[in-house]
Amino acid sequence: MNLNLENYASGSAFDELIDCCGRPRPAAKAILDYLGTLDIAQIHTRRTAVEAAILTMGITFTIYDDGGNIDRAWPFDIVPRVMEFGEWRRIERGLKQRLTALNLFIDDIYNKQSVTKDGIFPAEVLAGSKNFRPQCSGIKPPFGVWAHVCGTDLVRDTDGTVYALEDNLRLPSGVAYMLENRMLMKRLFPEMFELCEILPVDDSRKAVAHPVAGL
Repeated sequence: MNLNLENYASGSAFDELIDCCGRPRPAAKAILDYLGTLDIAQIHTRRTAVEAAILTMGITFTIYDDGGNIDRAWPFDIVPRVMEFGEWRRIERGLKQRLTALNLFIDDIYNKQSVTKDGIFPAEVLAGSKNFRPQCSGIKPPFGVWAHVCGTDLVRDTDGTVYALEDNLRLPSGVAYMLENRMLMKRLFPEMFELCEILPVDDSRKAVAHPVAGL
């Protein structure tokens, strides 16, 4: 399939695959080169196969509205999002710093409450919070970890800067979707994992030779 990028237009959004000059970004070049070796029929067949797998495995999400809870199949983009290894490492350090701060905040709320005494966090907001659990007051969890899993929503601005939109600390369902996405991508395009050195989404770590981190 010939990927003709001459008339490609990304609009005002930051395109993570193609730069403003219509060229593949360094992290995406290997993937776009690979997709260019497939014809339309092959891509259609693989997309159909992954959509069938999603239905078979029951990977769904729920839409809550006035008409009731509606389960829909999880939407899956067969073109993966990639970024430079160095950019991801910087984001990763920021996320770890952010989660450390969140755990320190929760620990302070249930113990010294310095944030309210110093006027940093309004005491009336804490007092009126339905999520505050008095039963947890005085508890000191191992290593000070209150939130073991955090789902942080990341957004990319038009200038390419990545921002943290919000944090989900209780039971972020997006973690399961992330794991399933990676499994589906490995089944869909195993060749991509041979072309690029992709960081794992589990606890395993290995040396990265190619400056690409898969998301």
